[in-house]
Amino acid sequence: MKKLLVICGPTASGKTALAVACAKRLGGEVVSADAYLVYRGLNIGTAKPTEAEMGGIPHHLIDVIDLRETFSASDYVRLATAAIEDIFSRGKVPVLCGGTGFYLSGVLFDSPYGGAAGSDEVRKKYAELSEKEGRDALHARLAEVDPESAAVLHPNDVKRVIRALEIFELTGKKRSDMHGGGKRYDYEAFAVNFPREELYRRIDARTQKMLEEGLIEEVERLLSGGVPENAQSMQAIGYKEVVESLKNGLNLSTMSDIISKNTRNYAKRQLTFFKKLPNLHWLAPKDIEACAEEVCLQYDGR
Repeated sequence: MKKLLVICGPTASGKTALAVACAKRLGGEVVSADAYLVYRGLNIGTAKPTEAEMGGIPHHLIDVIDLRETFSASDYVRLATAAIEDIFSRGKVPVLCGGTGFYLSGVLFDSPYGGAAGSDEVRKKYAELSEKEGRDALHARLAEVDPESAAVLHPNDVKRVIRALEIFELTGKKRSDMHGGGKRYDYEAFAVNFPREELYRRIDARTQKMLEEGLIEEVERLLSGGVPENAQSMQAIGYKEVVESLKNGLNLSTMSDIISKNTRNYAKRQLTFFKKLPNLHWLAPKDIEACAEEVCLQYDGR
């Protein structure tokens, strides 16, 4: 079975730098597994890697769709699988790097939620709820029972929001907790295990850096360019908070606090997901090159 290297973990944990360092050592190429790096134009708020940060390593699944388009987990799996197979065909190592759990599960496992039971009655109930109270109300219902799923499903993706609610109602399990029965690829996964307070400090620092680099101006430019504020792309953490702050006249300090708080909450959900990911090795925080050496030794030695 072909073997992937997976670099994952919560936001602000240094995944990109580690993936690049590993790809350099192994002769690899990076395949992004981030729900918002796929969008052209979302740069500052997504911490999209620069050419310098890519270090000459080819990166896939970055800047592949327009900001006005919707993009689902199944879309991602289709494109990512094609990229992975292409990398393998050229004798290279695919380094799957990101923090969007559904994307990773969709690539690594067979039908991560497609095998769950279905019910026409349950689907009809939620479809009627969507028609009566609106898509946002339907999405809010999902956020109550499965916040991890809600974090990566746009309210306009009604079909998959309903499917996630259906799974929870019929099985009592979150869609985000279901990895499926079999692996599509052999893999070794690694994440840096920062102490919680240190991770939060990194998140706060990244929030400040984004604002200093022009996140507000980026959002204003996107909106003035015709990107709807309710577009799927604009639901990324950082972007939606700036939009709301601009509408409500919030000051910079309050905006920053809200972005950091929402990012910390998202990191908690990511950690919950990754703690359940099979075959994940947690790395002690240290120099990137030292981490890369440890990763590559374990990846090669199995």
